Amino acid sequence: METRKDYVDPPPARLLDMEELKSWSFYRAILAEFVATLLFLYILVATVIGHQKQAVACDGVGPLGIAWAVGGMIFVLVYCTAGISGGHINPAVTLGLFAARKVSLFRALAYMVAQCLGAICGTALAKSLMKHDYNRLGGGTNSVAPGFSKGTALGAEIIGTFVLVYTVFSATDPKRNARDSHVPVLAPLPIGFAVFVVHLATIPITGTGINPARSLGAAVIYDKEKAWDDQEGSSKISYRKRAVEINCLSREEDKEDWRKTEDPAFVEIPKVQL
Repeated sequence: METRKDYVDPPPARLLDMEELKSWSFYRAILAEFVATLLFLYILVATVIGHQKQAVACDGVGPLGIAWAVGGMIFVLVYCTAGISGGHINPAVTLGLFAARKVSLFRALAYMVAQCLGAICGTALAKSLMKHDYNRLGGGTNSVAPGFSKGTALGAEIIGTFVLVYTVFSATDPKRNARDSHVPVLAPLPIGFAVFVVHLATIPITGTGINPARSLGAAVIYDKEKAWDDQEGSSKISYRKRAVEINCLSREEDKEDWRKTEDPAFVEIPKVQL
């Protein structure tokens, strides 16, 4: 005896859907992806630069604040654009949905182009508002932190991207939507939290990419050699930020210990008793 499904599987998208090219909703969705990625990169780069410009490392939002800003912005943007374009805002998400036949080839390509262009424009907008700090502090580009290899950085990015795409598929599962009526409303929330926790885990390693448009937009506008060479443009800035942490230490003994262990220019002068 067959049991009736309490959900309906959507039909797979056609590989080449020529009809959607004639629809206004198709171009409206592309515009939504462009604007959403633009706003995302603007908030992300402005937050990162705002943190890095602090004179003392203990000031500013810190990595936790950056993760909250990014995760919260993704939550807002997915909520706003889900009914228009699906709220991808990430070429990796679009590619995953295309592989699962959730979107057509034309839509996937158009989304990815719009996302990359939006990321470039969003980064350019952030640069125009804080040009001096932007050029001085690395432009918010991704970088492999000292002490980590490129292979480790690649592995961290692969795992982080998997967590995000897996969460997107779980949050938009038609079975879940049918059985839990409140889930469609809350779908942007787990996606935003996935971005938040992945940033907490990978900011110390790569600055967190997991979004090819985010990495590309920052590298294109910053346009320095090291930003393209494994996105290492801000490694020297990371050391300078780390060096100023000495000002956050409260005791002279702590400052002295920090200099001995962390400052390569430190030379201990032996004390001579008279």
